[in-house]
Amino acid sequence: MTLSQHNPVVIVPGVLFWDALYEVMREALSEYMPKEKITIAPVSFLDWVGFPPSPERSTNRVMSAIDRSVALMRKRYPGEPVTIVAHSGGGTVAMIYLLEKTFQGDLYHPGEGVAKLVTLGTPFHTHEHYAKIKTDFILKHLDRDFFARKEVVSIVSDQYHGNLQGSIVEKMCFMFYKSVAEDGQVAGDGIVPAGSCYLEGARNVTIPHVEHLPTPHTRWYGTKEGVEQWIQWL
Repeated sequence: MTLSQHNPVVIVPGVLFWDALYEVMREALSEYMPKEKITIAPVSFLDWVGFPPSPERSTNRVMSAIDRSVALMRKRYPGEPVTIVAHSGGGTVAMIYLLEKTFQGDLYHPGEGVAKLVTLGTPFHTHEHYAKIKTDFILKHLDRDFFARKEVVSIVSDQYHGNLQGSIVEKMCFMFYKSVAEDGQVAGDGIVPAGSCYLEGARNVTIPHVEHLPTPHTRWYGTKEGVEQWIQWL
């Protein structure tokens, strides 16, 4: 499969993950489009944590990295709208960036420079404290006019079921899911319950056989096998 339209892509790492981990996703995507049209937002572990620790400001630091990457691709490829591909909690940061509303003192205006957002295992509904700061803001400001301007695709895997009475893996999934949603006895990608990624107004897609964490020897969203399952929505 070759993408008919090679719009520039900016990859956004997930919470507590950093840019180098996403080179595997860049390599996988380069089988479908020119590699030079794919960049990774320069996000570090420290951007998420802060020094001294200030995780409540992580969204602002990561938005700055996204904006620099979008500006770079717009300069390289004028007239070609950028597609943002964001993993996990990076997806809610990207959404806040695209809303063009002031968040904790920062405001960006990507405008028509970004036409599409693809999120991978991004929970838009959660009761985890720092994630909820973002999701509450998004749900407050998101309206149908936004989806008329931006295409949003929320992709999540339902490979693993949580079960407190099941295997060790199922018990771990149950605990992870329950930290995000009210019920841990649901399906998800091993970390995020699939239902929490549903966003009204977006194209919501559930895929099988993909894991959440970008760790070695796993089939996560950024591997060749993972990308094969969602590339059609890029």
